[in-house]
Amino acid sequence: MQSSSRQVQSSQRGVHPGLPALLRRHQRQPWQKPPQSVDQPALNTLDAALETHRGSVVLDSFCGTGHSTAILCGRYPDALVIGVDKSSHRLDRHPELPENGLLLQAHCEAVWRHLRERRTRLLAHTILYPNPWPKPGHLGRRIHGHPAFTELLALGGHLELRSNWRLYVEEFGVALTLLGHPSRVAISSTEGAALTLFEEKYRKSGHELWSLSADLVSSQDEAVV
Repeated sequence: MQSSSRQVQSSQRGVHPGLPALLRRHQRQPWQKPPQSVDQPALNTLDAALETHRGSVVLDSFCGTGHSTAILCGRYPDALVIGVDKSSHRLDRHPELPENGLLLQAHCEAVWRHLRERRTRLLAHTILYPNPWPKPGHLGRRIHGHPAFTELLALGGHLELRSNWRLYVEEFGVALTLLGHPSRVAISSTEGAALTLFEEKYRKSGHELWSLSADLVSSQDEAVV
Protein backbone atom coordinates (compact mmCIF):
# COMPACT_ATOMS: atom_id res chain seq x y z
CA MET A 1 0.00 0.00 0.00
CA GLN A 2 1.36 3.42 -0.95
CA SER A 3 1.95 5.92 1.82
CA SER A 4 -0.34 8.94 1.90
CA SER A 5 1.82 11.48 3.71
CA ARG A 6 0.44 15.00 3.27
CA GLN A 7 2.35 17.94 1.84
CA VAL A 8 3.27 20.80 4.19
CA GLN A 9 0.49 23.40 4.21
CA SER A 10 1.25 27.04 5.04
CA SER A 11 -0.19 30.48 4.41
CA GLN A 12 3.39 31.77 4.14
CA ARG A 13 4.25 32.23 0.46
CA GLY A 14 7.82 33.51 0.59
CA VAL A 15 10.77 34.00 2.93
CA HIS A 16 9.41 35.43 6.16
CA PRO A 17 9.78 39.23 6.09
CA GLY A 18 10.67 39.24 9.78
CA LEU A 19 13.71 36.99 9.35
CA PRO A 20 16.42 39.70 9.07
CA ALA A 21 15.18 41.54 12.16
CA LEU A 22 14.99 38.29 14.11
CA LEU A 23 18.56 37.38 13.19
CA ARG A 24 19.75 40.86 14.20
CA ARG A 25 18.07 40.49 17.57
CA HIS A 26 19.68 37.13 18.17
CA GLN A 27 23.09 38.57 17.27
CA ARG A 28 22.62 41.40 19.78
CA GLN A 29 21.23 39.10 22.45
CA PRO A 30 23.02 35.71 22.38
CA TRP A 31 21.12 32.66 23.59
CA GLN A 32 21.48 32.41 27.37
CA LYS A 33 18.86 29.87 28.40
CA PRO A 34 20.15 28.08 31.53
CA PRO A 35 21.14 24.44 31.03
CA GLN A 36 18.36 21.97 31.82
CA SER A 37 19.08 19.18 34.28
CA VAL A 38 17.32 16.72 31.99
CA ASP A 39 20.13 17.17 29.44
CA GLN A 40 23.03 16.67 31.86
CA PRO A 41 23.26 12.85 31.71
CA ALA A 42 23.53 13.00 27.91
CA LEU A 43 26.16 15.73 28.10
CA ASN A 44 28.17 13.64 30.55
CA THR A 45 27.99 10.69 28.15
CA LEU A 46 29.05 12.98 25.33
CA ASP A 47 32.08 14.21 27.27
CA ALA A 48 33.19 10.67 28.01
CA ALA A 49 32.83 9.65 24.35
CA LEU A 50 34.79 12.66 23.13
CA GLU A 51 37.59 12.05 25.60
CA THR A 52 37.88 8.47 24.36
CA HIS A 53 37.53 9.19 20.64
CA ARG A 54 39.62 12.33 20.10
CA GLY A 55 39.02 12.34 16.35
CA SER A 56 36.54 13.64 13.78
CA VAL A 57 32.97 14.21 14.93
CA VAL A 58 29.76 14.03 12.89
CA LEU A 59 26.49 15.26 14.37
CA ASP A 60 23.03 14.04 13.36
CA SER A 61 20.63 16.52 14.97
CA PHE A 62 16.96 15.61 15.45
CA CYS A 63 17.87 12.03 14.53
CA GLY A 64 14.50 10.51 15.47
CA THR A 65 14.87 6.74 15.62
CA GLY A 66 18.58 6.89 14.80
CA HIS A 67 18.06 5.28 11.38
CA SER A 68 20.07 8.06 9.75
CA THR A 69 22.75 7.89 12.44
CA ALA A 70 23.38 4.23 11.65
CA ILE A 71 23.77 4.99 7.94
CA LEU A 72 26.10 7.91 8.65
CA CYS A 73 28.30 5.62 10.75
CA GLY A 74 29.00 3.68 7.58
CA ARG A 75 29.69 6.83 5.58
CA TYR A 76 32.13 8.16 8.18
CA PRO A 77 33.78 5.03 9.62
CA ASP A 78 36.64 6.95 11.22
CA ALA A 79 34.43 9.55 12.90
CA LEU A 80 32.36 9.51 16.06
CA VAL A 81 28.79 9.87 14.75
CA ILE A 82 26.43 11.34 17.33
CA GLY A 83 22.66 11.23 16.91
CA VAL A 84 20.62 13.53 19.13
CA ASP A 85 16.88 13.60 19.75
CA LYS A 86 14.83 14.71 22.74
CA SER A 87 12.28 11.90 22.41
CA SER A 88 12.93 8.66 24.29
CA HIS A 89 9.99 7.13 22.42
CA ARG A 90 11.71 7.66 19.07
CA LEU A 91 15.16 6.65 20.30
CA ASP A 92 13.78 3.43 21.79
CA ARG A 93 13.13 2.31 18.21
CA HIS A 94 16.74 2.75 17.09
CA PRO A 95 18.54 0.13 15.01
CA GLU A 96 21.78 -1.46 16.14
CA LEU A 97 24.61 1.05 15.71
CA PRO A 98 28.21 0.37 14.65
CA GLU A 99 30.89 0.95 17.27
CA ASN A 100 31.46 4.52 16.07
CA GLY A 101 27.84 5.53 16.72
CA LEU A 102 26.35 7.20 19.78
CA LEU A 103 22.73 8.20 20.48
CA LEU A 104 21.88 10.87 23.03
CA GLN A 105 18.50 11.81 24.46
CA ALA A 106 18.80 15.57 24.82
CA HIS A 107 17.70 18.89 23.39
CA CYS A 108 19.79 19.54 20.29
CA GLU A 109 20.41 23.16 21.17
CA ALA A 110 21.93 22.07 24.51
CA VAL A 111 24.31 19.73 22.67
CA TRP A 112 25.22 22.48 20.19
CA ARG A 113 26.12 24.83 23.04
CA HIS A 114 28.06 22.15 24.89
CA LEU A 115 30.11 21.28 21.83
CA ARG A 116 30.77 24.96 21.13
CA GLU A 117 31.96 25.44 24.72
CA ARG A 118 34.30 22.48 24.26
CA ARG A 119 35.58 24.14 21.05
CA THR A 120 34.58 21.06 19.06
CA ARG A 121 34.60 21.51 15.30
CA LEU A 122 32.41 19.14 13.33
CA LEU A 123 33.41 17.28 10.20
CA ALA A 124 29.76 17.14 9.13
CA HIS A 125 26.33 18.01 10.51
CA THR A 126 23.03 16.66 9.23
CA ILE A 127 19.55 18.02 9.95
CA LEU A 128 17.08 15.74 8.22
CA TYR A 129 13.40 16.63 7.93
CA PRO A 130 13.03 18.79 11.04
CA ASN A 131 9.60 19.94 12.19
CA PRO A 132 8.80 22.71 9.66
CA TRP A 133 6.62 24.83 11.97
CA PRO A 134 4.73 26.08 8.88
CA LYS A 135 2.62 28.81 10.44
CA PRO A 136 4.11 32.30 9.84
CA GLY A 137 3.88 33.00 13.56
CA HIS A 138 6.15 30.05 14.25
CA LEU A 139 9.27 31.54 12.62
CA GLY A 140 11.04 31.63 15.99
CA ARG A 141 10.53 27.87 16.39
CA ARG A 142 12.25 27.01 13.13
CA ILE A 143 15.93 26.12 13.49
CA HIS A 144 17.17 29.23 11.68
CA GLY A 145 14.78 31.41 13.70
CA HIS A 146 15.80 29.99 17.07
CA PRO A 147 18.25 31.99 19.20
CA ALA A 148 20.51 28.90 19.41
CA PHE A 149 21.09 29.01 15.63
CA THR A 150 24.40 30.80 16.22
CA GLU A 151 25.51 27.89 18.44
CA LEU A 152 24.91 25.55 15.50
CA LEU A 153 26.88 27.74 13.12
CA ALA A 154 29.83 27.91 15.51
CA LEU A 155 30.37 24.16 15.14
CA GLY A 156 31.39 24.49 11.50
CA GLY A 157 31.76 21.53 9.18
CA HIS A 158 29.75 20.44 6.16
CA LEU A 159 26.10 21.11 6.92
CA GLU A 160 23.26 19.30 5.14
CA LEU A 161 19.58 20.08 5.67
CA ARG A 162 16.76 18.15 4.03
CA SER A 163 13.04 18.92 3.98
CA ASN A 164 9.92 18.24 1.97
CA TRP A 165 9.00 21.94 2.25
CA ARG A 166 10.94 23.95 -0.30
CA LEU A 167 10.31 27.26 1.45
CA TYR A 168 11.88 26.02 4.68
CA VAL A 169 15.08 25.09 2.87
CA GLU A 170 15.19 28.38 0.95
CA GLU A 171 14.54 30.41 4.10
CA PHE A 172 17.27 28.52 5.94
CA GLY A 173 19.60 29.40 3.07
CA VAL A 174 18.67 33.09 3.29
CA ALA A 175 19.46 33.04 7.00
CA LEU A 176 22.88 31.53 6.27
CA THR A 177 23.56 34.14 3.60
CA LEU A 178 22.65 36.98 5.92
CA LEU A 179 25.13 35.58 8.45
CA GLY A 180 27.92 35.23 5.90
CA HIS A 181 27.63 31.55 4.98
CA PRO A 182 27.00 30.73 1.29
CA SER A 183 24.92 27.64 0.66
CA ARG A 184 23.54 25.52 -2.17
CA VAL A 185 19.89 24.48 -2.52
CA ALA A 186 18.87 21.62 -4.81
CA ILE A 187 16.27 18.93 -5.33
CA SER A 188 17.33 15.85 -3.38
CA SER A 189 18.22 12.75 -5.32
CA THR A 190 15.80 9.86 -4.95
CA GLU A 191 18.45 7.29 -5.84
CA GLY A 192 19.87 5.01 -3.21
CA ALA A 193 18.52 4.14 0.21
CA ALA A 194 16.53 6.76 2.08
CA LEU A 195 18.45 8.33 4.96
CA THR A 196 15.44 8.48 7.28
CA LEU A 197 12.08 6.77 7.66
CA PHE A 198 10.44 10.12 6.91
CA GLU A 199 12.40 10.39 3.69
CA GLU A 200 11.26 6.92 2.66
CA LYS A 201 7.64 7.83 3.40
CA TYR A 202 7.85 11.14 1.52
CA ARG A 203 9.39 9.43 -1.52
CA LYS A 204 6.55 6.91 -1.61
CA SER A 205 4.05 9.78 -1.36
CA GLY A 206 5.59 11.51 -4.38
CA HIS A 207 6.81 14.56 -2.48
CA GLU A 208 9.43 16.82 -4.01
CA LEU A 209 12.35 16.72 -1.58
CA TRP A 210 14.84 19.54 -1.13
CA SER A 211 18.32 19.79 0.34
CA LEU A 212 20.70 22.53 1.38
CA SER A 213 24.43 22.14 1.82
CA ALA A 214 26.96 24.58 3.21
CA ASP A 215 30.56 24.50 4.35
CA LEU A 216 30.47 26.54 7.51
CA VAL A 217 33.35 28.82 8.37
CA SER A 218 34.23 29.98 11.87
CA SER A 219 31.47 31.83 13.65
CA GLN A 220 33.95 34.66 14.13
CA ASP A 221 33.62 35.36 10.41
CA GLU A 222 29.83 35.74 10.48
CA ALA A 223 28.36 38.83 8.90
CA VAL A 224 26.31 41.33 10.83
CA VAL A 225 22.82 41.61 9.35
